[in-house]
Amino acid sequence: MKEYSVFDVIGPVMIGPSSSHTAGAARLAKVAASIAGGNIKEVKFLLHGSFAKTYKGHGTDKALIAGILNMDPWDENLKNSFEIADKMGIKYQFIETDLGDIHPNTVKFIITKKDGKVTEIIGSSIGGGNIVITELDGQSIEFTGNNPTIITHHKDVPGIISKISTMMYSEDINIATMKVLRIVKGLEATMTFETDGQISSTIIEKIKKIPHIKNVTVINPIN
Repeated sequence: MKEYSVFDVIGPVMIGPSSSHTAGAARLAKVAASIAGGNIKEVKFLLHGSFAKTYKGHGTDKALIAGILNMDPWDENLKNSFEIADKMGIKYQFIETDLGDIHPNTVKFIITKKDGKVTEIIGSSIGGGNIVITELDGQSIEFTGNNPTIITHHKDVPGIISKISTMMYSEDINIATMKVLRIVKGLEATMTFETDGQISSTIIEKIKKIPHIKNVTVINPIN
């Protein structure tokens, strides 16, 4: 028999009518903003499936803006997220679209920062306020935002996984999950580590110095 936690029974602490369409949406956007790195100038939200059909009635639009503003799902200001974003000069647009054969509660974020850098992220709200990020800048990834997470972009060469896992071991950090995805052998790959312990800036700097590592992104847990 499956064991249920209190979270499973009563759902997440949140403002809004729906754990999937409100709490999950806020968490998705908060993770997306964290991945982009702040200083956001503009966001386009490409809404798929159920998100596209009901985003106004369920407050998904307000929740998404709130997450971009780094609000939690239970923040009392979630209902005022449009006004706050407007005052901060953040532009936003909601576009109903079809992202293909994926979860119905899915959104693609196209985030433009003040320096002109554009980050594209796809994620889904999978129920009970839980989320999964499935794509970053055109590359497949998979993580939930529940644990500290490292995402690396690197050249697909032997030894990268071993070097990073050895560094984790030296810092006494346990790897909870690890996934490596690549499009073509020998070209670029994306690796995602979810860990049981906090990720120090020291280990991130060490990872960045590994040959063939092109980029490292750190995501802290989103509650």
